Amino acid sequence: MIYDRYVAVYFSILYVRFRAGIVTREMLALPKTRFVAIGILEALGVASGMSAAAMLPGPAIPILSQSFLVWQLIFSVLILGRKYSLNQILGCFLVTAGVVLAVMSGANKGQILSDIEFIWPALMVASSAFQAGASILKEFVFIDGARRLQGKPLDIFVVNSFGSGFQALFVFLFLPFLSNMRGIPFAELPAYLKSGAACFLNIGGNQIGCEGAPLLPLLFIMMNMAFNISLLNLVKMSSALVASLAATLAVPIAIYVLSLPLPYIPEGSSLSTSFVVGAAILVLGLILYNLPKSAKELKID
Repeated sequence: MIYDRYVAVYFSILYVRFRAGIVTREMLALPKTRFVAIGILEALGVASGMSAAAMLPGPAIPILSQSFLVWQLIFSVLILGRKYSLNQILGCFLVTAGVVLAVMSGANKGQILSDIEFIWPALMVASSAFQAGASILKEFVFIDGARRLQGKPLDIFVVNSFGSGFQALFVFLFLPFLSNMRGIPFAELPAYLKSGAACFLNIGGNQIGCEGAPLLPLLFIMMNMAFNISLLNLVKMSSALVASLAATLAVPIAIYVLSLPLPYIPEGSSLSTSFVVGAAILVLGLILYNLPKSAKELKID
C-alpha cells in the first residue's frame, strides 16, 4: 500500500534527524494518544471519502470537499478557542464559493446530485469533517508540544511520522470495509493488492492504465510528500486554517495546469468564464482573510 511507503520514508527521516540531534528524546516522549486520535480521524476520512466518491459524480466530489474549510473554522473555535474577525469568516466563505464556482464550471447543466441518495453526499461532508478535525488536532499538538518542551518548537517529522503511522494502521484495519464498499470480496483483496503493486512497478508488460509507471507514481509520491510537509510546516508556523486556505488555492491552479496539453494528457481544454470568475473570487477571499486586523480587533482577540 502507498501508506507504507509514506510511513517508511517519514520514519527514516525522523531517525536521521534524531541521530543529528534535531529531534530530542523529549519530543519522542510526548503522549501518543493525540497521534492515535489523528490517525483514527484521518483513516475515517479516507474510508468515508473513498466510499462516498465511488457513488458520487466527479464534479460533486471537490465541491462537497470544500466543507473542509467550514469544519476547520468550527473546530478551531471549539477546540483551540480561537476568535475570528468578520472579514476572516467572510474570506473563508468566499474561498469556498470561489472553488465551488470554478469546479462547477466543468459540470453538466442541471442538478448533479438529483439521482444520488442523500447518504453519499452526507458521507463526503463527514469525510471532510474527520480530516478537518485531524488538522486542528495537529495544530493543537504543536501548541501543546511547545508548552511541554518549554518553548522549543516540536519537529514536524514527529507529528508527520506518528500521525501517518497510526493512519496507516487504522486504514489497514478498515480494509475489509473499504474492499466491500468497492465491490471487492475480502477473499480477493490480496490478489487485488498484488495486481496494484505490479501496476505500480510496471511489472508484467504494458498493462492498461499503468502507462508511465513506475516513474509517474514515484513522482506523485515525492510531490505529495513535499506538499504535505510544506503544509504541516505552515500549520506549525501559523495555523491549520491558514494552511488550508493556501492549499485551496492549488485547486484552480491544478485545473488550469491540467487544461494544458501535457505528457500523458495530450488534449488541452479551454477554461470557461465561470472558472475565471470563481478563481478571482477565491483570490479575493484569501486577500480578505489576510487583511491586517485593526488595533481594536487585536484587543478583542
